[in-house]
Amino acid sequence: MLNVLISIAALAALPAAVSAQEGRTMDITRKADMKTVDGPEEYFTGKATITGQFQREAPSRVTGAIVHFEPGARTAWHTHPAGQTLIVTEGVGWTQVEGGPKLEFHAGDILWCPSEHKHWHGATPHEGMTHVAIQEAIDGKNVTWMEKVTDEQYNAPLGKE
Repeated sequence: MLNVLISIAALAALPAAVSAQEGRTMDITRKADMKTVDGPEEYFTGKATITGQFQREAPSRVTGAIVHFEPGARTAWHTHPAGQTLIVTEGVGWTQVEGGPKLEFHAGDILWCPSEHKHWHGATPHEGMTHVAIQEAIDGKNVTWMEKVTDEQYNAPLGKE
């Protein structure tokens, strides 16, 4: 019976031992340690800030950041090689996939744009918007930037889903 108890104790300790040997720990980036940078003028119209930008080590391909758009700010047209998920945490925004209707979204909504679909997103003219952007990098690249969204495109009427 003692041998069985020792074996059970050894098995219970095994995952912790393996984890410690592999150096696997939870990695927490504290809010106070995150850097905030202005969205580059060549890729954004208006004031946008990017906070906590990250890229995970292989085998993961996940990249992301928290992006805040002041009223009227928006991205340029762009694509993502493996698509993009946006988790809207504050405000109201607009988005459009090329050839599709311009759509409105709100805090609490989750958006998905499929891979290689040309699109843009940003705040409305009267309310800011913040989202968590998550996408995967393929061959080290997570986005292809294109031309800026024109004022005419941005101010076009909303469409229907």
